[in-house]
Amino acid sequence: MRKVLSLVLALMLALGCFAAMAEADQIVIGVVYKQTGNPFFEAAVRGFEEAAAELGFAIIHNGPADSSNEGQIQIIEGFIDSEVDAIAVSANDAAGLVNVLKKAMEKGIKVVSWDSAVLPEGRNLNIDPSVAANIGRVQVEEIAKQIGYEGKIAILSAGATMDNQNTWIAYMKEELAKEEYAKIELVTTVYGDDLTDKSYQEMQALIDTYPDLKGVISPTTVGIAAAASCIQDNDLTGVIKLTGLGLPSEMAEYITAGVCEGMYLWNPIDLGYCAAYASVGMVKGEIAGTIGETFEAGRLGVIEIYDDGAGNPFTIVGDPYNFTAENIEDWKNVY
Repeated sequence: MRKVLSLVLALMLALGCFAAMAEADQIVIGVVYKQTGNPFFEAAVRGFEEAAAELGFAIIHNGPADSSNEGQIQIIEGFIDSEVDAIAVSANDAAGLVNVLKKAMEKGIKVVSWDSAVLPEGRNLNIDPSVAANIGRVQVEEIAKQIGYEGKIAILSAGATMDNQNTWIAYMKEELAKEEYAKIELVTTVYGDDLTDKSYQEMQALIDTYPDLKGVISPTTVGIAAAASCIQDNDLTGVIKLTGLGLPSEMAEYITAGVCEGMYLWNPIDLGYCAAYASVGMVKGEIAGTIGETFEAGRLGVIEIYDDGAGNPFTIVGDPYNFTAENIEDWKNVY
C-alpha cells in the first residue's frame, strides 16, 4: 500500500509520536495503547521496536492520556487517514472500537488486538498475554495464601469497560466459588481507571469503608502500585495483603518492604514483540490470522493460532510469572 508521507508526518507531529518517516514501500504499523505514560505500555513499545529493527518496518505509537475509548478512536482515525498497513491496539473498550476498526479493515488495514482484546468483529487476530483463566486463578491463589484462606477481600480494577480486566475478574469469581475459599468474602470491586490518583483514592476508600479488610487484588499495573503506596502510607503493611499484576520496576520497593508479598505479570516486551510479528505476517500475506496457522516470531519461536472456544482466532505469548522478594532483584531493572 502506498503511503501518503505528508499525512504520516503530520500525524506524528500532532500526536507527539515516533519522529522518523517511513520509506514509501515500507510497512507501517500504528500501535495504540490504553494510556500514555504507563510503564507497562512503554515496555510493550520496546517489544514493537525490537521487532521493527529485525523486520524493517516503521512504527507509529500513541495512546490517550485519560484511558478513554474516545481518545483511542481519534488516534485510530488518524492512522486510517495516514494509510498505515496494520493497527495493533490494546483496547480500553472491547465493543467501543469495533466500528472504527471495521472501517480500517474495509480499507485493507490489518487489525491485531493485544493485551486487551477488541470484540472479534473488530479485528483479525487477538494476542493474549496468557490464558485468561490462569491469570484470574493465580491471583486468587496468591491472595488466599497471604490471608490464610479467611477474611474479606476487594478487587481494585482498572476501567469498568476493559475487556481483559472483566474477563480476569470473572475467572477470579469462579475460583473463589471453590470450597477451599469458602471463608473468603469478596466485598466489592472498584475502578481506578488506570489513573494513579484515582486508584489511590479508591484504595483509601476501601480502607475507610472496610476496616476489617484483609486483602486486595489489583489486576492492573497502575492500580497495584497505587494500592501499595496507599497501604504503606496508612501504616497497614502486613495488615492488608496485596497481590495482582505489577511491573517489577515499580513494585520492587513494595515487595522488598513486605507491602506486597507476591504478584504476577507476563513480559510486556514479549507481548509487543509477538504482536508486531503477527501484524507483519498478515500484511505480507504469510498468515491470514486463522485458526490452526502458525507463524515465526523471532526469538519467541513458532507461535500457533488457536480457537478461543467460540470460533475466534487468538494466540498466547506465555504464562504469568510470580514475582516475590526472592527474585525481584533479578527483574526490577528489566521492566
